[in-house]
Amino acid sequence: MTYKDLLLRNIYVAKGGLTLMKHFKVLLIILLALNVVSLYAEDLDELEALEELYGDEEIISLATGSAQPISKAPAVATVITAKEIREIGARDIDEVLETVPGLHVSRRTRSGSPIYTFRGIYTTENPQVLMLINSIPITDAFVGDRSQVWGGMPVESISRIEVIRGPGSAIYGADAFAGVINIITKTAQEIDGTQFGARYGSFNTKEGWLLHGGTYAGFDVAFMAEVESTDGHHEDIDSDFQTFSDSLPFTMTSASLAPGSTNNGRDNIDMRIDIQKDQWQLRAGLQQRSNYEPGVGTSGALDNNIQFESERWNVDLTFDEEEFTENWGVEAQVSFFSSSLEIDEDQFVFPPGAFLLNPTTIGPPASGPFPDGVIGNPETWVETWRYSLTGLYHGFQNHLVRVGVGYTDQEFTRVREENNFCPVCGGVVTDVSDTAFVFLPERHRDNTFAFVQDVWSFANDWELTLGLRYDDYNDFGDTWNPRAALVWSARHDTTVKLLYGQAFRAPSFAEFRNQNNPVAQGNADLDPEEIETFELAIDFRPISNLKLGANVFYYEWEDIIDFVTESSGLATAQNTGEQEGVGFEFELEWDVTSDLSLIANYAFQDSEDQETNEDSGNAPHHQVYARANWEFMPGWTVTPAFNYVIDRDRPPLDTRDDLDDYAVFDLTLRSKAISDKWELAAGVRNLFNSSPEEPTEASLNISNDLPLERRTIFAEIRLDIQ
Repeated sequence: MTYKDLLLRNIYVAKGGLTLMKHFKVLLIILLALNVVSLYAEDLDELEALEELYGDEEIISLATGSAQPISKAPAVATVITAKEIREIGARDIDEVLETVPGLHVSRRTRSGSPIYTFRGIYTTENPQVLMLINSIPITDAFVGDRSQVWGGMPVESISRIEVIRGPGSAIYGADAFAGVINIITKTAQEIDGTQFGARYGSFNTKEGWLLHGGTYAGFDVAFMAEVESTDGHHEDIDSDFQTFSDSLPFTMTSASLAPGSTNNGRDNIDMRIDIQKDQWQLRAGLQQRSNYEPGVGTSGALDNNIQFESERWNVDLTFDEEEFTENWGVEAQVSFFSSSLEIDEDQFVFPPGAFLLNPTTIGPPASGPFPDGVIGNPETWVETWRYSLTGLYHGFQNHLVRVGVGYTDQEFTRVREENNFCPVCGGVVTDVSDTAFVFLPERHRDNTFAFVQDVWSFANDWELTLGLRYDDYNDFGDTWNPRAALVWSARHDTTVKLLYGQAFRAPSFAEFRNQNNPVAQGNADLDPEEIETFELAIDFRPISNLKLGANVFYYEWEDIIDFVTESSGLATAQNTGEQEGVGFEFELEWDVTSDLSLIANYAFQDSEDQETNEDSGNAPHHQVYARANWEFMPGWTVTPAFNYVIDRDRPPLDTRDDLDDYAVFDLTLRSKAISDKWELAAGVRNLFNSSPEEPTEASLNISNDLPLERRTIFAEIRLDIQ
């Protein structure tokens, strides 16, 4: 049976197969073309061909916990190296992630923080994506995202980024739901000396970095520091939620600050240290954000006053011995992560002169007016401790068994709030911390888990991965999550993968425990969200300098948590709704010559809300990305890149016109012509000055959605001393 036959059979067998076939004509044509091209490789000696095709292949550890070639990994995965990040000219991790097929980086209205939309799974807070730094989660327990005060992440300290599209809970537990992103930082060996750099660009954006790596007293030590200050782009907002509130007959106010502009300034400090000796590794990091502006504002009403601050600390100690005994390898790890949300200046939920309105329940009765504005200053400090012990057993022939146990404890060590709208505040800003009126009680969540995984090479060219993880939480109960992956090396140049996985997303503390919140109330009876995913993927390398990949997928997402307005007028978190999605992704990597390489991908998804039988909305149905890297003369390279976001419907019940498509063209020029130690670069983003916009919630009544950056430019210089 050819891989085309296998593809067709599984598409028809899988639930929703007929729907899939309507959309896969283009993919099947591509696969037929691949088969024709493969005939040219038939006469190669297989061993020599394998070495030629896979000799320098990228390695990924995210799929199973063990390093393996990406073509053989039991997942649909992407690896982006530091070299590629530099070619892209990326200044922030989001510019890198937008190049991954099936992953679109949208923006949150209230803060401008990223929404990583995998395969049509879009939510405002985005807790369905697990982000790791060196394989350790950096989840903030409040709303389940990376942080309410994210502020971006610079890229100079990054060795590589591993991305899995699809579930990963069988390995990583909660929130490895729609996708997993693992950011791996550089070691002393990779830096091997001292690196300086500086960059200046639009919006008065200033960046600098220092990296150093060396050996001291037998310890490999790496130190990394990156700083950034930016005024941020200030795109126009014609009208906001307060504009709408002013128009209501029972308010009779004129408090809106619109027309105005988004506020996206911030100051960032990112520092990391990595110390290694023998089997021991100690890593620590700080991400500090200050003078962080609120985007459009916490309630969709422009706020020119508030500035947030945040500190995210991480420390982890790992012991890793591959030959602990004859048949066992052992890894033991303890890690600490803390995250804060702090407010430097008063936050205007609504501006001076406004009424207090709930955007989800517009109408009287409303409190107010508030001459000094509706002020709410919620602050949180969260600490997370993780302990794990993993064993890798290779005593069975043709089996590699991984088992592990662990414990996680998340605790809100401090919750602080000032507001002027509580029942006993009387319109005066009052500290309600440690009272019954605070927005979130200080609680903790613990999780005990165990997992087992077997990678079984049961026949030549066949490998079966089976995994199961059990998680037990003190607040919402337990959950089991299996995975299965069959990887077939069909030919020396072709690998076929059939994948199945389940995942869960734990309710955030805001969803579970919010109280005294005029917008959203928590619900202690929530169940975790669940997803079940089927995938079929093909990796094809007809010649040594050409890699082609394609995959199809289908998923069912159940027990979706959303805030539902009840008869009382309050919006309460509930398990409501289901979503189904199908799609395919195609990618190409081609080293045309030693001086020219091409990367391109196309992704399609169609996701449906099962309650309304309408499109789930907000996520693009089609994405096209293409990039070339051309060394057009010795020491000079140019990298044009094109990103096209196509066909975004509105969610059910949102009657606004669909969002416009947008295309962004970037260009980066880089030179090492002066010296191997010195490097100069310049770049322009959105060269043709298009007007990209990302969706806003209909309830916020923002007239023109969320405008993104227009044309921007930058210049950089770097020095590498070894």
